[in-house]
Amino acid sequence: MADYRKLPDHITGLDNEAVLQSRQQYGKNEYAGKQQNRLLALLSELLSEPMLILLVAVTIIYFILGETSEAYFMLAAIIVVSGISIYQEGRSNKALAALKKINQPLTLAVRNKKIIGIPTADIVVGDIMVVEEGNTINADGTVIHANDFSVNESALTGEAYTVFKTPDGDKTVYSGTLVASGLAFVQVEKVGAQTKIGELGNAILTMKDEPTLLQKQITRFVKGMAIIGLAVFLAVWGYNFYISGSLIGSLLKGLTLAMSILPEEIPVAFTTFMALGARRLMQLGIIVKKVRTVEALGSATVICTDKTGTITENSMQLHNVYDLATNKVYTSDNWNTEAARKIITWSMWASEPVPFDPMEKTLHAVYGKITDQDIRSNFHFVHEYPLGGTPPMMTHVLEDNSGQRIIAAKGAPEAIFAVSNLDEASRKKAIEQLQAFTHEGYRVLGVAAATFSGNDFPAEQQSLSFRFLGLITFYDPPKANIKEVFNKFYDAGIIVKIITGDNSATTKAIAAQAGLRGAGASIDGDVLMQLDEKERQVKMESVNIFTRMFPEAKLAAINALKADNEIVAMTGDGVNDGPALKAAHIGIAMGRKGTEIAKQAAALILSNDDLSGMVDAVAMGRRIYNNIRRAVLYIVAIHIPIILTVSLPLFLGWIYPDIFTPMHVIFLEIVMGPTCSVVYENEPLEKNAMKIPPRPIDETFLSWEEMGRSILQGLLITAGVLGVYQWAAAQGYSEQLTRSMVFTTLIIANVFLTLVNRSNYYSFITSMKNRNMLMVGVIGVTLLLTLMMLYVPPVAALFSIEPLTVTQLGICVAVGLLSVIWYEAVKAWNRLQYKD
Repeated sequence: MADYRKLPDHITGLDNEAVLQSRQQYGKNEYAGKQQNRLLALLSELLSEPMLILLVAVTIIYFILGETSEAYFMLAAIIVVSGISIYQEGRSNKALAALKKINQPLTLAVRNKKIIGIPTADIVVGDIMVVEEGNTINADGTVIHANDFSVNESALTGEAYTVFKTPDGDKTVYSGTLVASGLAFVQVEKVGAQTKIGELGNAILTMKDEPTLLQKQITRFVKGMAIIGLAVFLAVWGYNFYISGSLIGSLLKGLTLAMSILPEEIPVAFTTFMALGARRLMQLGIIVKKVRTVEALGSATVICTDKTGTITENSMQLHNVYDLATNKVYTSDNWNTEAARKIITWSMWASEPVPFDPMEKTLHAVYGKITDQDIRSNFHFVHEYPLGGTPPMMTHVLEDNSGQRIIAAKGAPEAIFAVSNLDEASRKKAIEQLQAFTHEGYRVLGVAAATFSGNDFPAEQQSLSFRFLGLITFYDPPKANIKEVFNKFYDAGIIVKIITGDNSATTKAIAAQAGLRGAGASIDGDVLMQLDEKERQVKMESVNIFTRMFPEAKLAAINALKADNEIVAMTGDGVNDGPALKAAHIGIAMGRKGTEIAKQAAALILSNDDLSGMVDAVAMGRRIYNNIRRAVLYIVAIHIPIILTVSLPLFLGWIYPDIFTPMHVIFLEIVMGPTCSVVYENEPLEKNAMKIPPRPIDETFLSWEEMGRSILQGLLITAGVLGVYQWAAAQGYSEQLTRSMVFTTLIIANVFLTLVNRSNYYSFITSMKNRNMLMVGVIGVTLLLTLMMLYVPPVAALFSIEPLTVTQLGICVAVGLLSVIWYEAVKAWNRLQYKD
């Protein structure tokens, strides 16, 4: 047979000059979409932010009142707040752009008489694409050369059946459709928006994912707080206007309180954390196709993994050859014997001429070494039955120029036994040998030959009359690190299950070597499918090895686990894994050996096919979730004292009702912004994070149980801050000096809150060992600005505060510390409980 890279004479492809000319005439293979100026879009987003609207309103009021210093400060605050938003947006967009770039698919094309992989966007009209089973077709075109080539056009037609394409028959293929079988050379006729899928419009391309549960809860929470803020604003404005008769002054007080209530940092933090988390995963070799998947990673309770190439090395070296006629097993030392050479040769004929499967590559390589005369180039395909059936097998029909015909089949031994004419004694010998091989952990294939003289081939390969020849075995040892990987999953509370198309004995032998728990029991796919839904759920819970699994069985297995409230991650690489990958909460495709269909269906791609990457992914998912949790609960806790310090003196008629102005509130907002979305995002993974069970995916920190702690923290900080207020007022301090102590106490409490909330388990002293230079920087800048406000006269005058004595400053520090440090006792109790 002709080598794959020895192209037919009539297929040469475009040269570089022709590619440039075609691109200039027809454009790139991209869907144009609606282009939007990013700067204008960002400005539009900023102008619609509630906090920025409040800042602008306050600035205008200050100008109306003639308080120009305050007005200019608020203008500066607008610039700072906008700058923080632009910085966060830039980081998120940069991360997402990097993900988009790395997710761009490659297409095989003939250029300058060579087959090369090029970015799909670079395909031009006139190119010749090379597409095969598992590929997505990335442009409209015409089939000019094909081998048993069929396409699934459901992406366009909605009909799932496959359509065979030939150069002489139905030869048009469309972008977005999937190759179901075979191989073809396709000449591109339309690209980008000119393709059939492009003509359907951009609606499909611009569809957005349904928001996750956490996203919905955050949106509801922020909207609720915004409504409360509006109601309080109107109440304070009306109340103050009724008491004072000052419309502008009352408006200013109302806006101050509204600013203190609005937690606009939360959705920004969520978006930033998810985008940057996806980028961190990419740096670990894990490509994130759907950013929303990052949220689910830390919740995975079950990982369903393939065997070959995921648990094993995927080396697939030929190990044994069994010949039924001699009833002997041949190893590499005597493959040159006639009996062994016969079995190897027939199994090679049953392999693809362009081998991508490791076993078929091995068979071609071994045949090349043992044959005295390589006759592959003398034969051409007459007919092909692609891999199919349950269990699967495949058959090739070839002829040379003289009409000599070869019909060779290989596949699962059970499938080959079923189609072969075996007497009882021969069947018994073959089955005994098969059992011996599988118990040693070998991958075993049966080999058979058939005769058929006509050209009207039966529809199914099983209808041919086969003669059983023998068995071939491959040994694919477990990866060196797989036992360690499994143990890390188990430590993290994650169950591991193997779902494979291989047989039970081989899989159990490999599973035991790999350290899989429950490696002694297994169930076949056809048995699983015979169970009702309840029985299937029970089996999925109790069994960890599933063999002879076909697409419907894999999908049913995943759905059964989901019905049992498991959060399922699944790895896959083949066409038949697509439905199950799509159904899993976390679909994971292999980057090297994965088909395009598997990659399309998956949410993550392991670029190096190493399952240990999933350990890193789960750890990253837990880190990201915990950091979002820290940030949101910090925001809730620190907003409470701001709201109450602004509102209580006003509503209770205390001596200094305007203790905070919009300037003080916006300063605190400027401090909180970087803390929640920059500092906490950079927090490392806690060392015990992968030693605890996964959280339920429907459990979020926006519940009363989780929020209760933050509310309590906020109330105790409020008690400390207002206690300082009352103490200062009782001492007869002026409004400016009282404000200085209250404001300083709140800032100090904020600093300690940031440190204490780094962990719910470890003390803040222990947490300091986990270096986070961004936290050091933000806290340092916060303290420096506070000292400037207290001791630099122009700045102090701007904020209407006075310098503090050492004693007064010491009181502020002590109260700020005590209002937060109590939580260290709670964490110490948690550590004692965990040890018990």
